[in-house]
Amino acid sequence: MRALIQRVQSAKVDVDGDTIGAIGPGLLILACAMADDSPEIGPKLADKIAKLRIFPDETGRMNRSLIETDGAALVVSQFTLAADTSRGNRPGFSTAAPPEEGAARIAAFAAAFEALDLKVEQGRFGADMKVSLVNDGPVTIWLDTNT
Repeated sequence: MRALIQRVQSAKVDVDGDTIGAIGPGLLILACAMADDSPEIGPKLADKIAKLRIFPDETGRMNRSLIETDGAALVVSQFTLAADTSRGNRPGFSTAAPPEEGAARIAAFAAAFEALDLKVEQGRFGADMKVSLVNDGPVTIWLDTNT
């Protein structure tokens, strides 16, 4: 599984002009299920993300986690994180999980944040989404469970 996380002051996702998910302070998580992911990889990655110490403490140092700050997560599926650009100029996405499997993996990933008693909002798998955010820092971190 791949995830690009961004610390945000706020973020939202719209589909067809309607806001379907919105958060205040927390993390925008763009996530991609990969073809070779095991079912347990999403919950493990969610646990790691929730515990990453990337929020400022009282001295301004990145020393607090999403859990400690009572922040929220906005999980947005993004199969383009699987892009292979090694051949030519048109990316290939064959390493992404098939749609049905990907949808289930992303749902389990989001549910893992809920299991940690965090507020979670989601995009809509397979939809044309418009994502807006106010980046905080900016702090952006790439995670790949296969490396």
